[in-house]
Amino acid sequence: MSKKQEAQVVFGTEDILRSLCDSVSKVLSVASNSPIRYSSMVQRIGRTCLKPDIGCFVLFDGGFSGLVVINFSGQAAMELYERYMLSMGMSQSDLASSFTSDEVSNVMGELMNQIVGDFTGKVARELDTHITQNQPKMLALNKQVMLSVDTNLEKPEARRVTFYTGANNIFYLELAIDRTEFIKLNDFEPKAEVDPDELMAQVNDASEHAPQAQIEQTEDHDELLKSLGM
Repeated sequence: MSKKQEAQVVFGTEDILRSLCDSVSKVLSVASNSPIRYSSMVQRIGRTCLKPDIGCFVLFDGGFSGLVVINFSGQAAMELYERYMLSMGMSQSDLASSFTSDEVSNVMGELMNQIVGDFTGKVARELDTHITQNQPKMLALNKQVMLSVDTNLEKPEARRVTFYTGANNIFYLELAIDRTEFIKLNDFEPKAEVDPDELMAQVNDASEHAPQAQIEQTEDHDELLKSLGM
């Protein structure tokens, strides 16, 4: 194989999606201390949507632009929330009892932030580019409401992947990005990957600032609902 052929390594939408799915599995497996797996099949969809019971989304921009949406069922959200909080030393009696609780939304929002943070780190290492993310937005809904998030994408591609928790509760990841390909022109050394223990330490450190984060996210949540006319 010639050097030119070796250089023509292409990373497309599915490769980026696989990297994101691995970040979801990695972060949530560490946080919940249970296996999180995703389907080997991916759906091509027309648009991304926020759906009950808990929908969260993050916009990112930079080397390429896109939107990440995760729609949790109430059962999946409560399982991940409870496992995470119990691993942090909380007692069962101190936990929220409903997925509509602000505490559950705050925890899921922080985990979403860690997921996209891990993903953007991998993008920087593996694709030698850079993307930035905004603060995750959460909506806890107890009725059938579907909302679409507008993005400034020129040639959008959207995908949906099914995830399964340790107790086989289901949630869905949706990704919308501009059609793009990364072509490897020259060899480079990827930067060292973040250690899982360090990742968990970051999650734990973030939880120490939860009280203030809960106030800020509650205010953001109210403003978001107000802007949507709800």
